[in-house]
Amino acid sequence: MDKGALLDRLGLTGEDRIALARVLDRAEQAQRRNIPAATDFLSPQQQAQALDLLCLAGIPETAWVRCGGYEGAERQCILFLPDWMEPEDAADQSPVRCLRASFREEEMLTHRDFLGSLMGMGVAREKIGDILVAPGSADLLVLDSVAEFLAQSWDSAGRAKLRICAITPDHLHIPAVQRREVRATVSSLRLDAVASSGFRLARGKAAALIESGKVQLNWRECVKPDKLLEAGDVVSARGFGKFELSEVGGLTKKGRISIVLQVYV
Repeated sequence: MDKGALLDRLGLTGEDRIALARVLDRAEQAQRRNIPAATDFLSPQQQAQALDLLCLAGIPETAWVRCGGYEGAERQCILFLPDWMEPEDAADQSPVRCLRASFREEEMLTHRDFLGSLMGMGVAREKIGDILVAPGSADLLVLDSVAEFLAQSWDSAGRAKLRICAITPDHLHIPAVQRREVRATVSSLRLDAVASSGFRLARGKAAALIESGKVQLNWRECVKPDKLLEAGDVVSARGFGKFELSEVGGLTKKGRISIVLQVYV
């Protein structure tokens, strides 16, 4: 199956189609030239699409690794490996570099300030991975193709002056994930029933939200309100946030299913 047909099978359009076409290009490059080849940073949704695409293309999981600079990174690259390289040896070939932007703590810069500044410099979003903001500093995961440019040229975000230096991955300031636990009971493990609890919506409104195409299940669009969930599934919706169905318990005396959600805040 050719590249266009593979992309059509997944119904990809617009920016996602362009990004996923480049994924196939990098896979072909690694195979043809027998050297490591990495994609740009992909969003979680694009990563899920890429895994489906690679499966359709018959590319085995041993032929690539994901790298985002630290365990649990949201935005990640896919590094395709030549035949002579084992996955455990791929770390040295990662294209991800770590930078720290320091500023006065009273400036109170946000993720949006840094991203806006980078976009203003003409740096494409796909060249930037996660931005980890802490009081007085922000650690950025970037591609090696832009790391030197940023280290030498990036000096401000908003009205704040920045000091940029390269750091190693073990010096990253990784913020704790903020989540709150929600215990609830549902009539079934249907997506609309669980989303009703996770997003604090009436079930009918949750079903309408799902049918509108605004809900993702494990980073893939899902428009079926009756889709059954399992423990570990992650549900997200534009404008409503994200939660994980962390536990599925037994039945209550009224025949409802007890569940535990981890809602990201």
